[in-house]
Formats: sequence, structure tokens, C-alpha cells
Amino acid sequence: MISYKRFFPKLIVGLLLIFSIVSVKAQDGKALFSQNCASCHAIDKKLTGPALKGVEERWSGSRKNLHAWIKNSGSYLKTGDKYSNDLFKEYNGVSMTAFEGSLDDKQIDAILDYVKNWKPAALPVATAAAQTEGDNTLLFGILTLILAVVALILLQVNANLRKLSYDKTGVVSDEPIPFYKNRSYIAMFAVVLFLVGGYLTTKGAIGLGRNKDYQPVQPIFYSHKVHAGINQINCLYCHGGAQDSKHASIPSVNVCMNCHQAINEYKGEKLYTEEGVEVNGTDQIKKLYEFAAFTPGKPWDASKAKPIEWTKIHNLPDHVYFNHSQHIKAGKVQCQTCHGEITKMDEVKQFADLSMGWCINCHRESKVQFKENGFYSIYQKYHDGLKNGTIDSTKGITVEMIGGTECQKCHY
Repeated sequence: MISYKRFFPKLIVGLLLIFSIVSVKAQDGKALFSQNCASCHAIDKKLTGPALKGVEERWSGSRKNLHAWIKNSGSYLKTGDKYSNDLFKEYNGVSMTAFEGSLDDKQIDAILDYVKNWKPAALPVATAAAQTEGDNTLLFGILTLILAVVALILLQVNANLRKLSYDKTGVVSDEPIPFYKNRSYIAMFAVVLFLVGGYLTTKGAIGLGRNKDYQPVQPIFYSHKVHAGINQINCLYCHGGAQDSKHASIPSVNVCMNCHQAINEYKGEKLYTEEGVEVNGTDQIKKLYEFAAFTPGKPWDASKAKPIEWTKIHNLPDHVYFNHSQHIKAGKVQCQTCHGEITKMDEVKQFADLSMGWCINCHRESKVQFKENGFYSIYQKYHDGLKNGTIDSTKGITVEMIGGTECQKCHY
């Protein structure tokens, strides 16, 4: 006869062991996703790369092809697979980071399982209410001011009542001092004014020079959505300096005229300003011709062209050093990381505040693409660490590890 006293403890332990294994597997998938995928992908929305929800269905349910694509997208494109080549073209010929050597099949499967089983977290009631109501800072400020006034009135009433009480009992007392002459009130008001003024001054100083969402009106309505998005013109065609120099550079009239000597009429979808005013695309091309001193149907003399006075949007302080080529060519950073979804913008705006904290956080979290990147060949100890396993290959090398948070890296 089976001894249930011995059987049930073993059964419970076994179930707990199975549950812990499943939990660890799910947790591993989430951790691997955060470490390797989250910088470019979200599960439920498009970021630098496509949303990953339903990725297996889009790839005809074949994980074998997905494994090959994730490990080395460049090699997989050579197979001629239509979906992957269409995806490559959709993202302007920008290759996905290769994970060959850093992710094996089991780790990729764990990530895919996590994506497949992912569900959006339920929003707490308090958070949902807060998001619905919006920012209550102004309301709290007004309430605080009202309460302060009420407190002053009550203090004055208390002083008058005390005076009446003293008069009735025959106690001699001084006349109550008006609140605007009371030294205690004046001192308290001065302290409050100093604290509030100091806070607002500090907050203003911290935000000095930060122009997040800055969106000036340009001399020509140039739509990045039409050029880089719909027509899939590579960013580096117009901003070639981003790959080869410190500055991304603004394209000259000559670069624009390479196409617009032939394209003199806009036939695409309707264009609108940020205020919702419709823009005539053909008229904007005519504005370009005025700067270029070009007449359609006649030979163009480029020497007569005058530069377009574009308004610069992204500005950094003079004491900050930023090199585009180091980020684009060596660091393999996508343009959208700093500039947002530029392929969806008609009028470009500043996506990030470009503050020191924003840059430092990026350097702490962003992994460096070490493999097959000659720029990082000088960091031999990290290469050796990845090979012998002393450095976790799934976590990789961050920018911070190679000195990316040192002051002199970004400041003169």
C-alpha cells in the first residue's frame, strides 16, 4: 500500500521544481529580450525596428529562417527571401545587428517564446486615473496658495480674539500687529519666496538650452516622410557627413537638384503643416528652383545657385563634443535612436532633449557591436573576456565599459 505521507511531499516538491524551471525559462526570455532586442524593438509598437508581436506568422511560422536572420541578416538576404529583402528595403537598407556568436538557438527560442506569450501589463487604477486627469501641479499650487491665505486669516482672527478676551478680563495687552507688519509673517513669507524662487530658477537653469519638440518653420516645406519614408531615400544620401565626419551636414542645393532637375511636380499624398494647413508640394519645388536659379527645360548653371537658409534644429552647447561618424560608423547607432521616427515626420522636430543625463543613460545601456568591428580592436581584454567566458556574451560590452561616461569623452 502506498504511503501518502511520503508521496505527497515528493509530488509537491516535483511540481515546485517544474514550476521554477518554467518560470526561469520565461524570465530568461524576458531578460534576453531586454538585453539584446529592446534597444531597437518593442513588442506592441514600431521603434527603430518593426514590432515583434506576430513575428513568427509574418515569417510563415518558420523559426529556422528566423534563427538565420537574427544571427546574420546580411547572409540571409543573399538567399533571396522576398519578405526579408522587402523588410530590408522598408528600413532604407539598414542592416539588423548580427547576433551570431552572442545568441544560440535556445536563447533565440526563449526570446520568441516570450514575444509569443507576451501580454500588455494591466494599468493600475491609480495610474490610469492620473493619466486621464493629466498633470495636477497647477491645481496643487492653487490649493496650497489658498490654504496659506486661510492660515494667515485664521492667525489674524486668533490675535483679535485674544485681544477681545484680554479686554474683557481686564488684562492689559498690546494692540494686534497687522499681518503685513508682523516680522514673523514677513520672515516666513521671505523664506517661502526664497525657496519657490530658488526652485524655479534652478529648474529653469537646468532646462536652459534644451529644445525638445522644437519645430521651426523652414524656408521650404521639406517632408522627411515623403523623401526618407515613402521614397526610401537613405539618410546618408543627403547627410553623408554623418558617416564620415563629426557633423551630419546639411545637403547643398546641388544634392536636391540631382533629383529635382527631373522631378518638377509633386503628385504624392496631401501634405499638411503641424497646424493642419494644406501645403502645395509643387509650389515648394518651385521655391527650390528659385534658390537654385533653375528654369525647367533649360540647362542649369549651378554657380548661380544660392544656399537655402535652413533653420538648425539640433544644437549642443559649445563645450560638448559629439561625433556623428563615431556613433554611426563605429557604434552602429541608428539615426532614429536620437532623432526619433524621422521617416514619419513632415516637419522635423527635436525628438530628445539631448541633455547630459539622456546621453549618459544611453551610454550605460547601449551595447557596443564588438564582433567584426575593427574600430574596437584595441580593446583586447574585452575580446579575450568574451572568448573565454569571463564576460557574459548575452550582456555584451556597454559604451560605459569602454569609457563612455568619462567626462573628457564628451567635454573639451
